[in-house]
Amino acid sequence: MAPNPQEEFSKAIDRIHNEAKPVIDFSGTSSRREATLDEARQELAQSISRITHSLFSKKYGPLVGTVTESTVVAVLKDVENNVYRAKGDVTLVVQELLDRAMGSRKTT
Repeated sequence: MAPNPQEEFSKAIDRIHNEAKPVIDFSGTSSRREATLDEARQELAQSISRITHSLFSKKYGPLVGTVTESTVVAVLKDVENNVYRAKGDVTLVVQELLDRAMGSRKTT
């Protein structure tokens, strides 16, 4: 006996209606605490390390992932420090330019 397509369709629709609805919360509040910068840096380094290990471990050996993880953490810390310094430098330059622009308007 061949299955009735209409009956199968009806069963599928019933299954869809009986499933729990997904919870979509756009309120902006999160039940999960926000990760610190150190935790986020470490998680990114671990992810890059896993990818590197899966791609290059056969060619360069099993320690390539571990070496990559420590290198990524060090590079991210250096980038962080450089961005912080650059932010201070840019702030000083913008302040100086604004002071000069405002000063030239007052004299004319």
